Amino acid sequence: MADLIFIALAVFCISGAIAMIVCKNPMYSALGVLISMLGVAGMFALLNATFLFLIQIIVYAGAIMTLILFILMFLNIDEEDLPKEPNKSKLIIFGAIIMIPLNVLVLKAVSLLPEKSMDPIDTNFGDLKEIGDPLYNQWIVVVELISILLLVALIGSVVLAKKRKSKISNEEN
Repeated sequence: MADLIFIALAVFCISGAIAMIVCKNPMYSALGVLISMLGVAGMFALLNATFLFLIQIIVYAGAIMTLILFILMFLNIDEEDLPKEPNKSKLIIFGAIIMIPLNVLVLKAVSLLPEKSMDPIDTNFGDLKEIGDPLYNQWIVVVELISILLLVALIGSVVLAKKRKSKISNEEN
């Protein structure tokens, strides 16, 4: 049963990633990312990593996606603002063909792994203490730098939106 759930979640993640790449509208692309994030959260739940599951839902699928959607709505991107991509489907197919040898290599390596029991074991994988200790002891500078990077990206998008709005209002006058 767990194998079927895993396969369904994998299809969910891959279909969200494909939707993100294929959709021309940025809102639909962002929703494709959301679908992939929810699939990853389901995989964490399948691994009994409760904390990682909750963080994936609350932080990534909730807060980060809300921020991305808010920025996309704030920028109010029109169809004519998007770049023209006449060869997009050809490039996607070309990229998929290039990835086939890598996928074959990974599948071959996985098939050569020794057989192990797939039964769930009672460990503290995904517990708060196992994640929090290294995160806030060894990686605190990186965590803070990422938070500053996200803040700068948000401020930059607001500045770009204001510049675009003032440019439009100057052209109308």
